[in-house]
Amino acid sequence: MRKNLVVAIDGYSSCGKSTLAKALAKKLGFIYIDSGAMYRAVTLYIIRNHIDINNHKAIIDALHHIELNFHARDYESHITLNGEEVSEEIRQMPVSEKVSDVSAIKEVRTEMVRQQQRMGKSKNIVMDGRDIGTAVFEDAQVKFFMTADPKIRAERRFKELQSKGDHHTSLEDVFENLAHRDYADTTRKESPLIRAEDAIILDNTDITPDEQLEFALNKVRPHLPQQL
Repeated sequence: MRKNLVVAIDGYSSCGKSTLAKALAKKLGFIYIDSGAMYRAVTLYIIRNHIDINNHKAIIDALHHIELNFHARDYESHITLNGEEVSEEIRQMPVSEKVSDVSAIKEVRTEMVRQQQRMGKSKNIVMDGRDIGTAVFEDAQVKFFMTADPKIRAERRFKELQSKGDHHTSLEDVFENLAHRDYADTTRKESPLIRAEDAIILDNTDITPDEQLEFALNKVRPHLPQQL
Protein backbone atom coordinates (compact mmCIF):
# COMPACT_ATOMS: atom_id res chain seq x y z
CA MET A 1 0.00 0.00 0.00
CA ARG A 2 1.49 3.31 -1.08
CA LYS A 3 1.91 5.73 1.85
CA ASN A 4 2.69 8.84 -0.20
CA LEU A 5 0.09 10.35 -2.52
CA VAL A 6 0.64 10.25 -6.28
CA VAL A 7 -1.53 12.20 -8.73
CA ALA A 8 -1.04 11.00 -12.32
CA ILE A 9 -2.11 13.23 -15.22
CA ASP A 10 -2.07 11.76 -18.74
CA GLY A 11 -3.49 13.00 -22.01
CA TYR A 12 -2.90 14.39 -25.47
CA SER A 13 -0.31 17.02 -26.42
CA SER A 14 -1.14 20.65 -25.64
CA CYS A 15 -4.10 19.83 -23.41
CA GLY A 16 -2.67 21.83 -20.53
CA LYS A 17 -1.42 18.84 -18.55
CA SER A 18 1.60 20.75 -17.26
CA THR A 19 -0.50 23.80 -16.41
CA LEU A 20 -2.83 21.69 -14.28
CA ALA A 21 -0.03 19.62 -12.74
CA LYS A 22 1.95 22.72 -11.71
CA ALA A 23 -1.13 24.40 -10.25
CA LEU A 24 -2.13 21.27 -8.32
CA ALA A 25 1.38 20.76 -6.95
CA LYS A 26 1.60 24.40 -5.84
CA LYS A 27 -1.84 24.31 -4.21
CA LEU A 28 -1.19 21.03 -2.40
CA GLY A 29 2.47 21.60 -1.59
CA PHE A 30 3.45 18.51 -3.63
CA ILE A 31 6.51 17.95 -5.82
CA TYR A 32 5.84 18.46 -9.55
CA ILE A 33 7.63 16.11 -11.94
CA ASP A 34 7.35 16.96 -15.64
CA SER A 35 7.88 13.62 -17.39
CA GLY A 36 7.38 15.19 -20.82
CA ALA A 37 10.27 17.55 -20.15
CA MET A 38 12.47 14.53 -19.46
CA TYR A 39 11.76 13.00 -22.89
CA ARG A 40 12.23 16.39 -24.50
CA ALA A 41 15.61 16.81 -22.79
CA VAL A 42 16.73 13.41 -24.10
CA THR A 43 15.56 14.47 -27.57
CA LEU A 44 17.52 17.72 -27.28
CA TYR A 45 20.67 15.80 -26.38
CA ILE A 46 20.18 13.56 -29.43
CA ILE A 47 19.70 16.58 -31.71
CA ARG A 48 22.70 18.45 -30.31
CA ASN A 49 24.94 15.44 -30.73
CA HIS A 50 23.72 14.68 -34.26
CA ILE A 51 22.63 11.16 -33.35
CA ASP A 52 20.59 9.35 -35.99
CA ILE A 53 17.14 8.78 -34.52
CA ASN A 54 17.03 5.40 -36.28
CA ASN A 55 20.32 4.30 -34.71
CA HIS A 56 18.94 2.78 -31.54
CA LYS A 57 22.32 1.53 -30.37
CA ALA A 58 23.72 5.06 -30.45
CA ILE A 59 20.67 6.35 -28.57
CA ILE A 60 20.99 3.63 -25.94
CA ASP A 61 24.66 4.50 -25.52
CA ALA A 62 23.73 8.18 -25.18
CA LEU A 63 21.47 7.39 -22.22
CA HIS A 64 24.59 6.66 -20.16
CA HIS A 65 25.70 10.25 -20.68
CA ILE A 66 22.41 11.96 -19.82
CA GLU A 67 21.74 13.20 -16.30
CA LEU A 68 18.40 14.91 -15.71
CA ASN A 69 17.38 16.84 -12.62
CA PHE A 70 14.55 19.11 -11.55
CA HIS A 71 14.88 22.19 -9.40
CA ALA A 72 12.33 24.72 -8.20
CA ARG A 73 12.58 28.44 -8.87
CA ASP A 74 9.84 31.04 -8.59
CA TYR A 75 7.32 28.29 -7.84
CA GLU A 76 8.15 26.68 -11.19
CA SER A 77 9.83 23.36 -11.94
CA HIS A 78 12.91 23.65 -14.15
CA ILE A 79 14.87 20.84 -15.78
CA THR A 80 18.61 20.60 -16.31
CA LEU A 81 20.41 18.46 -18.86
CA ASN A 82 23.84 17.54 -17.55
CA GLY A 83 23.72 20.59 -15.32
CA GLU A 84 22.49 23.03 -18.01
CA GLU A 85 19.09 24.73 -17.73
CA VAL A 86 17.13 23.74 -20.86
CA SER A 87 13.51 24.41 -19.86
CA GLU A 88 12.92 26.87 -22.71
CA GLU A 89 14.93 25.17 -25.46
CA ILE A 90 13.14 21.83 -25.11
CA ARG A 91 9.83 23.51 -25.98
CA GLN A 92 10.94 24.65 -29.43
CA MET A 93 9.71 23.01 -32.65
CA PRO A 94 12.91 21.06 -33.52
CA VAL A 95 12.43 19.08 -30.31
CA SER A 96 8.64 18.86 -30.73
CA GLU A 97 9.08 17.31 -34.17
CA LYS A 98 11.20 14.42 -32.85
CA VAL A 99 10.13 13.83 -29.26
CA SER A 100 7.38 11.31 -30.06
CA ASP A 101 9.81 9.17 -32.07
CA VAL A 102 12.39 9.27 -29.28
CA SER A 103 9.73 8.50 -26.68
CA ALA A 104 8.71 5.40 -28.61
CA ILE A 105 12.12 3.76 -28.11
CA LYS A 106 11.79 1.05 -25.46
CA GLU A 107 15.15 1.65 -23.80
CA VAL A 108 14.52 5.39 -23.51
CA ARG A 109 11.17 4.78 -21.81
CA THR A 110 12.67 2.15 -19.50
CA GLU A 111 15.35 4.57 -18.32
CA MET A 112 12.93 7.49 -17.87
CA VAL A 113 10.44 5.32 -15.98
CA ARG A 114 13.24 4.13 -13.70
CA GLN A 115 14.15 7.72 -12.87
CA GLN A 116 10.50 8.76 -12.43
CA GLN A 117 9.75 5.88 -10.07
CA ARG A 118 12.83 6.78 -8.02
CA MET A 119 11.51 10.34 -7.69
CA GLY A 120 8.08 9.14 -6.57
CA LYS A 121 9.10 6.56 -3.99
CA SER A 122 8.58 8.58 -0.84
CA LYS A 123 7.29 12.07 -1.62
CA ASN A 124 3.82 13.32 -2.48
CA ILE A 125 4.00 14.11 -6.20
CA VAL A 126 2.02 15.29 -9.20
CA MET A 127 3.33 13.94 -12.50
CA ASP A 128 2.05 14.48 -16.01
CA GLY A 129 2.84 12.64 -19.21
CA ARG A 130 1.51 9.97 -21.58
CA ASP A 131 1.70 6.77 -19.53
CA ILE A 132 1.96 7.85 -15.89
CA GLY A 133 -1.26 6.17 -14.78
CA THR A 134 -0.84 3.11 -17.00
CA ALA A 135 2.89 2.31 -16.74
CA VAL A 136 4.87 4.51 -14.36
CA PHE A 137 2.49 4.64 -11.39
CA GLU A 138 -0.27 2.12 -11.95
CA ASP A 139 -0.97 2.37 -8.21
CA ALA A 140 -1.46 6.16 -8.23
CA GLN A 141 -4.39 7.03 -5.98
CA VAL A 142 -5.74 9.72 -8.35
CA LYS A 143 -5.52 9.59 -12.14
CA PHE A 144 -6.68 12.11 -14.72
CA PHE A 145 -6.88 11.74 -18.50
CA MET A 146 -6.98 15.12 -20.26
CA THR A 147 -8.35 15.85 -23.69
CA ALA A 148 -9.59 18.82 -25.74
CA ASP A 149 -10.70 19.67 -29.26
CA PRO A 150 -7.67 19.39 -31.63
CA LYS A 151 -8.23 22.86 -33.10
CA ILE A 152 -8.33 24.43 -29.65
CA ARG A 153 -5.16 22.57 -28.67
CA ALA A 154 -3.36 23.82 -31.80
CA GLU A 155 -4.44 27.41 -31.13
CA ARG A 156 -3.21 27.24 -27.54
CA ARG A 157 0.14 25.81 -28.59
CA PHE A 158 0.50 28.40 -31.37
CA LYS A 159 -0.10 31.26 -28.93
CA GLU A 160 2.41 29.73 -26.51
CA LEU A 161 5.10 29.58 -29.21
CA GLN A 162 4.43 33.15 -30.25
CA SER A 163 4.66 34.35 -26.66
CA LYS A 164 8.12 32.77 -26.48
CA GLY A 165 9.31 34.58 -29.60
CA ASP A 166 8.70 31.90 -32.24
CA HIS A 167 7.10 33.82 -35.11
CA HIS A 168 8.23 31.41 -37.83
CA THR A 169 5.97 28.45 -37.01
CA SER A 170 2.48 28.75 -38.51
CA LEU A 171 -0.78 27.57 -36.97
CA GLU A 172 -1.00 24.96 -39.75
CA ASP A 173 2.46 23.66 -38.80
CA VAL A 174 1.38 23.33 -35.18
CA PHE A 175 -1.86 21.54 -36.11
CA GLU A 176 0.02 19.05 -38.32
CA ASN A 177 2.65 18.49 -35.61
CA LEU A 178 -0.03 17.72 -33.02
CA ALA A 179 -1.81 15.35 -35.41
CA HIS A 180 1.46 13.51 -36.02
CA ARG A 181 2.19 13.32 -32.31
CA ASP A 182 -1.33 12.06 -31.51
CA TYR A 183 -0.92 9.27 -34.04
CA ALA A 184 2.58 8.40 -32.85
CA ASP A 185 1.60 8.50 -29.16
CA THR A 186 -1.50 6.34 -29.54
CA THR A 187 -0.05 3.74 -31.92
CA ARG A 188 3.47 3.24 -30.59
CA LYS A 189 4.38 -0.24 -29.37
CA GLU A 190 5.91 0.87 -26.07
CA SER A 191 3.40 2.26 -23.56
CA PRO A 192 0.96 3.88 -26.01
CA LEU A 193 -1.25 6.75 -24.90
CA ILE A 194 -4.41 5.17 -23.51
CA ARG A 195 -6.71 6.07 -20.66
CA ALA A 196 -6.31 3.99 -17.51
CA GLU A 197 -9.58 2.31 -16.57
CA ASP A 198 -9.68 4.20 -13.27
CA ALA A 199 -8.69 7.59 -14.74
CA ILE A 200 -11.05 10.55 -14.51
CA ILE A 201 -11.65 12.20 -17.91
CA LEU A 202 -11.07 15.95 -17.96
CA ASP A 203 -12.10 17.65 -21.21
CA ASN A 204 -10.98 21.27 -20.95
CA THR A 205 -12.11 22.49 -24.38
CA ASP A 206 -14.58 24.94 -22.86
CA ILE A 207 -13.30 25.53 -19.33
CA THR A 208 -10.71 27.88 -17.88
CA PRO A 209 -7.49 26.84 -16.07
CA ASP A 210 -9.08 27.95 -12.77
CA GLU A 211 -12.14 25.80 -13.43
CA GLN A 212 -10.09 22.72 -14.28
CA LEU A 213 -7.96 23.24 -11.15
CA GLU A 214 -11.06 23.34 -8.97
CA PHE A 215 -12.40 20.21 -10.70
CA ALA A 216 -9.13 18.37 -10.01
CA LEU A 217 -8.88 19.57 -6.41
CA ASN A 218 -12.36 18.24 -5.71
CA LYS A 219 -11.24 14.81 -6.93
CA VAL A 220 -7.96 14.85 -4.96
CA ARG A 221 -9.26 16.21 -1.64
CA PRO A 222 -10.92 12.93 -0.49
CA HIS A 223 -7.50 11.27 -0.64
CA LEU A 224 -5.72 13.85 1.50
CA PRO A 225 -5.04 13.20 5.20
CA GLN A 226 -6.54 16.62 5.91
CA GLN A 227 -8.65 18.93 3.82
CA LEU A 228 -6.81 21.68 1.92
